[in-house]
Amino acid sequence: MIRSFALSLALACVASFASPTQAGEEEVVLGLSQDRVAITANFDGDEILIFGAVKRETPIPDGDPLQVIVAVSGPESAVNVRRKEKRLGIWVNTDSVLVDSAPSFYAIATSAPFGQVISDTEDLRYRVSIARAIRSVGAAMHIRGAQDFAEAVVRIRENEGLYSLRENTVAVDQQTLFRSAIEMPADLTEGEYTARILLTRGGKVVSSLETGIDVRKVGLERFLYALSREQPFIYGLMSLAIAIAAGWGASAAFRLLRNN
Repeated sequence: MIRSFALSLALACVASFASPTQAGEEEVVLGLSQDRVAITANFDGDEILIFGAVKRETPIPDGDPLQVIVAVSGPESAVNVRRKEKRLGIWVNTDSVLVDSAPSFYAIATSAPFGQVISDTEDLRYRVSIARAIRSVGAAMHIRGAQDFAEAVVRIRENEGLYSLRENTVAVDQQTLFRSAIEMPADLTEGEYTARILLTRGGKVVSSLETGIDVRKVGLERFLYALSREQPFIYGLMSLAIAIAAGWGASAAFRLLRNN
């Protein structure tokens, strides 16, 4: 009861003070439980609560109910995908395609089944679905089944827990308040993440808003990461010294135990 009251109060504050990005009869305002994720040595994932409200100048429209989509995406990069085929009893790489851009992490949460929340035309326009969040236009003409390479990226990252579609996981109260939780896995890529909120009616987007989530390594992990990128020679020497010291220490401990 206390938690629900506190959340409602927080949503009310968001509705009062947040600034929506586009004008209209219904506008989304947003809040996050945190806008920064710190990756440490014992980091095993995190959960971000995304909540918000709908600002209106007029009464709630009649007809189709309000639906909400929450999409969180990680830094995008090109991915080189290779196809393996069995030749003379041996699996070898054959064709390869450079997928132009794919988010390192992509999670979608919706208030209803995806096909009921947004139309195919609006999905194409806003690139909401996982398949449309990936861009692959550079395949050579002789490559057969070029679309299979983009689908392979989706399949692999879904199996790794990096891509997910969670339908019916956005709670919408009185067509005004909404909330959802996005789970972040342990193997996050460092960088700037984007959280998008889309309000829809009848499959059409009526308002959208996005904000950033900073994901960074901190402490010793940050130092080692920066050292490996900025001073690779020193990082290599330090790694070698640690390996030698660990080997010598293990050998000395083994000899001591054997003598005793």
